[in-house]
Amino acid sequence: MTTVVLPAEQPEHRPPRAASLFITGLGIGQICSWGTLYYSFPQIATAMGADLGWSKTQLYGAATLGLTFAGLAAWPVGAAVDRGHGRLVMTAGSLLAGLMFLLWSQVDGLALFYLAIAGIGALQAATLYEPAFAVVARRAGPLDARAGITALTLWGGFASTVFIPLVQLLLDHIGWRHTLIVLGAVNLILCAGLYAGVIDRRRDAPRPSIAGGKEDSRGATARALRTPAFWGLALAFTAYAATFSAFTFHLYPLLGERGFDSATVVAAMAAIGPAQVAGRIAIWLLAPTASVRRIGSFVVLVFPLALGLLALLPPVFASAVLVALLYGAANGIMTIVRGLAVPEMITREAYGAVNGALATPSMISRALAPAGAALLWAATGGYDAVLSAMIGGSLLLVGGFWVAARSSAR
Repeated sequence: MTTVVLPAEQPEHRPPRAASLFITGLGIGQICSWGTLYYSFPQIATAMGADLGWSKTQLYGAATLGLTFAGLAAWPVGAAVDRGHGRLVMTAGSLLAGLMFLLWSQVDGLALFYLAIAGIGALQAATLYEPAFAVVARRAGPLDARAGITALTLWGGFASTVFIPLVQLLLDHIGWRHTLIVLGAVNLILCAGLYAGVIDRRRDAPRPSIAGGKEDSRGATARALRTPAFWGLALAFTAYAATFSAFTFHLYPLLGERGFDSATVVAAMAAIGPAQVAGRIAIWLLAPTASVRRIGSFVVLVFPLALGLLALLPPVFASAVLVALLYGAANGIMTIVRGLAVPEMITREAYGAVNGALATPSMISRALAPAGAALLWAATGGYDAVLSAMIGGSLLLVGGFWVAARSSAR
């Protein structure tokens, strides 16, 4: 049964300036949350490993654990936002994340390190895109959230651009422990302050359905699970997360093994971030009203195309940059598709919970894929098999999304 919002509970028509402040505050928060909780890990882990003598297996085992906890926390976090607790979830998540960074700065043994990273991983589910998208969907209504979600992805696209050089600057001048203290302060003061200030819990209150009951996250999720579109998207997004995670973590050694020089590899990796933002801007400007079903059906084809070109083209600068631009732009657009797929292709009810249910297997596959790619590389002695597996994953993405698009169109 589709939930119909009563007229008295329709989203308020806020002044443009208030709407702009809401998205701007969330957007700056997303830059800082993504930059500290996600993008900072490889640089800090490298510095830690050199200082404490820990192996990459020990360090990245913690990252896998953290991302797994993020997947397990996705559904309950989404359900909490559906119940009107978006402000509490994102503010408390940032405060706890800040404390986890402070704990991390004091570690001398693996047990405390794994505890801190597990906590940071779980808190990603409370502070990154999924809860922010759910807050926007509650404020604007699921079908009117497109502009806000697109704008958030534009803000978030600058996280790596801002924080990777910032973290490196801090590491070079004050060391990894004090860098973690700074990142903790960013979460405690800036992120928590922004989320507390711009998310209005009165506008996030649960809205009654036409039958008079409040939104039921568990029931809406159960109904979504009975639709072919949900399972098609679950397959597509899980394959996408695994492929993108393996590609991101192994791009540097993969390109090097295929004969690209280090300067070309760095240039290609640097092109991915701007390409993501460019892809999102292109959708915003050129296809502002096109259905997510149609946008997604075309953009998923870019992933196997880019990876196929990587396998076939010669190891020259133009090849690497072309692949990076195609892959980055497609990834940027897919972030928008993931944010809008639930209300446009599955259900308008309980956005946070249903989106969280979709995100759970995706986050777990994102956590396990880098280690799986490393095992495949070790078993075969090269990255050819890893690249073939990535192409296979991208084809699963295409097939799953097309199944979801076809079934939701009915």
